[in-house]
Amino acid sequence: MKHIFQKGTNEALPTVVVFHGTGGTENDLIPLAEMVAPGASILSLRGNVSENGMSRFFRRLAEGVFDEEDLVFRTNEIRDFLNEAAEQYGFDASNLVALGYSNGANIAASLMFHFEGAFKGAMLHHPMVPMRGLKLPDMNGVQVFVGAGRNDGMVPAANTEELIGLLEGAGAAVKANWEHFGHQLTRTEAEGARRWFGEHFLG
Repeated sequence: MKHIFQKGTNEALPTVVVFHGTGGTENDLIPLAEMVAPGASILSLRGNVSENGMSRFFRRLAEGVFDEEDLVFRTNEIRDFLNEAAEQYGFDASNLVALGYSNGANIAASLMFHFEGAFKGAMLHHPMVPMRGLKLPDMNGVQVFVGAGRNDGMVPAANTEELIGLLEGAGAAVKANWEHFGHQLTRTEAEGARRWFGEHFLG
């Protein structure tokens, strides 16, 4: 997978794995990761799927309708890549925190839905429920920040609330940050994620 690895100055911190939104690249969210998790190593990925020339992490059949077969395939592909990258760059594959926006938040959530211990924590900005009908792995001890819009035209608030309920039902501790700026990833939302990361991982 196309990616950027940026070694941090504090090896005790989790490596932050970054997943862009539709049409983004591996460069887009590095400044956000640096702001949220100062000193942490960063592994930023580019999705392997192209939709009308726009990079994504998995296919969709329509807006808000995921190609579940491709989602499962891409979830496994990324899991394998993360393990390979950990060997290549010398970071701990069991000490990762995800940072994803929109399509990137959805693939991060899918990794959490499919693999126990995929991440120690996750910052999910404007995510949706990736799949339904799964028996979720044990997420006790996993910290999750969810940034969402009450008036998000792409992600209904009820969908976000359903995702939060599923994560909490699996044992995760979820901090929800609700705003009224649609699907935008705002500065105040980013600052909320920074405070959350500091509380749980810089402590």
